[in-house]
Amino acid sequence: MALLERINAAARKKVLSLQEAFVLAWNAIRFIFVRPFYRDDVIQQMDAIGVQSLGIVVLTGFFTGMVLALQSAVQMQRFGATTYVGSLVTASMIRELGPVLAGLMVAGRVGSGIAAQLGAMRVTEQIDALNVMGTDPIKKLVTPRLIAALVMLPVLTVINDVAGIFGGNVIAKFYLQLPTSLYWATVWDQISNGGFVLRVIPNDFIHGLFKPFVFGGIISLTACHFGLRTTGGTEGVGISTTRTVVTASILILVTDYFITQALLALLPS
Repeated sequence: MALLERINAAARKKVLSLQEAFVLAWNAIRFIFVRPFYRDDVIQQMDAIGVQSLGIVVLTGFFTGMVLALQSAVQMQRFGATTYVGSLVTASMIRELGPVLAGLMVAGRVGSGIAAQLGAMRVTEQIDALNVMGTDPIKKLVTPRLIAALVMLPVLTVINDVAGIFGGNVIAKFYLQLPTSLYWATVWDQISNGGFVLRVIPNDFIHGLFKPFVFGGIISLTACHFGLRTTGGTEGVGISTTRTVVTASILILVTDYFITQALLALLPS
């Protein structure tokens, strides 16, 4: 009976935490359209989430593109199809690797920072002070971070994709001795789906930009949820940070599968 009671208590705690997460997400989204608008906070968070993450995103994308081109070249050389390395790198980066890697990097760097910041504010009673002053903590702290993540993660993903394509170009030129013009011709052919002019909204860009938009919401809301629920002093801040990174990373990978399945069904290539 004691074991069953502990299992029941743990299950109720998980369900309550999930309910609080959905309530937080609803309020944060609702407050986007409610005055006052904290524009300065949004701009500050856009700098923290986007600009300060440029280095790690560019580095990750560039070397991912190099590795992808190198690995694919080994297989393509057997069939004499190395000229299609650019097309393969482009499709892989835009559709899958770019959004996922950018999301995981931002979850590790930004998600942990948000959770630590809000957790420190919680344990030092700064959030309680906001309530006393009549300021809604969700409106002041969560909504600006949500807006910034929704805007900046797609931008970071595009930069990550471009860096990966340039990384593939390095391998194509110096390892495969492919002309740069041929590499970029296959890149353009992949983007334009075989035509000379881009379609209005190519499927690759729908895949590549919708995913990071969802991932941005997952990262910001997960970090704010665990940060605002921090207890236990500085040790609790560390626990919230760890939970944020693990949970956000798992949600990104799981959500990526379902988004991909849905988009492939709705937008067949």
